[in-house]
Amino acid sequence: MFSRDAVHPDFFLNGRIYNILKPIWNLKNALGVTTHIYIKTKHKQKGNTMLHIKKMFILLVVFAVSSFAQTKWTFDKTHTQVKFTVTHLVITEVEGNFSSFDGSVETNGDNFDNAKINFTIDVASINTDNEKRDEHLKSDDFFSADKFAKITFVGKSLKKISDKKYKLVGDITIRDITKEIELDVKYNGIVNDPWGNTKAGFKLTGELDRFDFGLKWNALLEAGGAVVSKEVGLTINVELTKS
Repeated sequence: MFSRDAVHPDFFLNGRIYNILKPIWNLKNALGVTTHIYIKTKHKQKGNTMLHIKKMFILLVVFAVSSFAQTKWTFDKTHTQVKFTVTHLVITEVEGNFSSFDGSVETNGDNFDNAKINFTIDVASINTDNEKRDEHLKSDDFFSADKFAKITFVGKSLKKISDKKYKLVGDITIRDITKEIELDVKYNGIVNDPWGNTKAGFKLTGELDRFDFGLKWNALLEAGGAVVSKEVGLTINVELTKS
């Protein structure tokens, strides 16, 4: 903690300086940064003392601001995939993806705990390698892409579970219906690419119930079960680029 006993008495020629610096000094200690400040002076050198105090104050303010500076990341769209899986006829899985999306991530340095995440998907970019099926998915039986053109996700919390694992909670909106979703996140690390860009990699997995979002088209088999499952598996491979 910052106290009057920690530095030379001449430091307190102006008590207001103490009151200004104390919270900044305590912030520095809370963040675990060590800084040694030593002022050697005599009373007849009051002018120099005040100059030193002003310089120190500026340095501590700069430190406090930089400690909370936000790092911005963008999605590398070439190396990011947004994929989903549904069960067809109870016996097999059909995969699809969205090819058009955008988003942003803000962190405190390279620490992704409680990162601010925003992500948007263009519904019309859905692709399941079957044109007729894609058109059906864009219709009002499913996404109604003409009326609800975007799927959005806004992160609420990103918590570190272990060295490489995080838990992401956020709100996803489909057809103007918003529900909370929880995703498992695998952190693959940070590297510098050959062109000097800083990259971070993640794999997100989870599941949602399409009926919760009004995607309720269904057909039942004679033997029981649905033609298309209501559970939708999500797999999102993410590569971020530091701005």
